[in-house]
Formats: sequence, structure tokens, C-alpha cells
Amino acid sequence: MTRHIVAAVADFPPGTRRTVTINDRAVVVFNVDGAYYGLFDRCPHNGGSLAQGVLTGLLQASEPGAYSYTREGEIIRCPWHGWEFDIRTGQSFCRAVRAKARPFAVKVEPGSDIVEGPYKAETIEVRVEDSYVVIDA
Repeated sequence: MTRHIVAAVADFPPGTRRTVTINDRAVVVFNVDGAYYGLFDRCPHNGGSLAQGVLTGLLQASEPGAYSYTREGEIIRCPWHGWEFDIRTGQSFCRAVRAKARPFAVKVEPGSDIVEGPYKAETIEVRVEDSYVVIDA
């Protein structure tokens, strides 16, 4: 594998992102409090640039009316259609939606029974070596 230097750690502060090209593919690298995560810069939904998206978090509720904002800066929202991906894993729970509204049967199930969606952005391993953020590809 070829080593690709993304940036010096000192030049890559927490909360920022960098885009690099590796083997003719754009990769976006995020610094989340000193931990580095990489995604191929392509939304699996329709190909939008994830690097152009907004970093956000999750709004979660332990019970009705008790909301908390968690994982701030760890979720990237595609600028084209708003699909969201966990920058640590690439996982998304978004599903394609038809233009026509369609009724669905609704039931309550335990949270442990919910299966992760099939949509996942490709991740790439990022590490720090001698004060540089690097990718082997």
C-alpha cells in the first residue's frame, strides 16, 4: 500500500475536515477531538459530496419530551438530499422515499429488534504517524 499524508496534526485542528484524492477517489477526513475518521466522498444514495455536507449530531429522547443532543460533530448530512451518515462507521438509517405518499402498517417493537439499514458510506482507515495524519491505500 502507498502511504498518503493528509496533513500535519498541528495543521488539522479538531472539528475540521480535509479532502484528499487517493487512487483517483476523493476521500474526506474528519478530526473529531483528535480522533481521525475517513469516508469516501460520495453519498451512496445519489453520489453527493459528503465533504460539502453539514456536520451535526443526533437528537435523542429517553422518553417523550426529554430530548438531548448527542454525538455533536459526528454525523455528516449529504448536501443534496439530507441523508445522514455516522462518520465513524459510515452507517445511515435513511431509506429511499417515493414521491407519492404511501400508507404503512405501524407497530411498536423493542429497540433491540431494529436492524441497521443497508446504506453505508465507505470508510477508510486514518492514523497519526510522526505528527502527520496519514492514510495507507
